[in-house]
Amino acid sequence: MKNVELSIPDMQSTHCQTRVNAVVNEFEDVKIERLEAGRLTVSIDRNEIEDELVSAITRAGYNVKPERSEKSSSCSTGCCG
Repeated sequence: MKNVELSIPDMQSTHCQTRVNAVVNEFEDVKIERLEAGRLTVSIDRNEIEDELVSAITRAGYNVKPERSEKSSSCSTGCCG
């Protein structure tokens, strides 16, 4: 699993956060780690799901900017760093 951070500047109110939460919950392979005004962090099992998720949130009416500071939850190097 890897964590993906998405910047969603239009998602400021509780109502907007609820709408984005509903969109994300339609994906079985996605787990919300953090949802706050303007930012969403999710864990995903496969890379392809990121594009699908961004498209779904965009269709719901929000601008999405993927942050490229993705972090893996498992060791990817010998020193885990």
